Amino acid sequence: MILEIAQIDVKPGLESEFEAAVGKAAPLFQRAKGCKGMALQRSIEKPERFRLFVRWDTVENHTVDFRGSADFQEWRKLASHCFASPPEVEHVREVVKGF
Repeated sequence: MILEIAQIDVKPGLESEFEAAVGKAAPLFQRAKGCKGMALQRSIEKPERFRLFVRWDTVENHTVDFRGSADFQEWRKLASHCFASPPEVEHVREVVKGF
């Protein structure tokens, strides 16, 4: 299992609009090949900063299958106007689980 972490800084005043856009985009992620779930979290200290967590079977499910799809284009159309800067994205794999 791969976890995509996208840090997204949103233009001031568009935070609620961005949250709504992510909610509308949930079905796009849900039907994506290899996507096992997604969640959006908002920073307390920096309320214009969000982190989108998406669980994938493989990195390629995100970087090739999803990014190459019409659903990815729709996701960007819904949300990208809210971006203050391009999202910073990385993929991680769990290596130790404490409890």
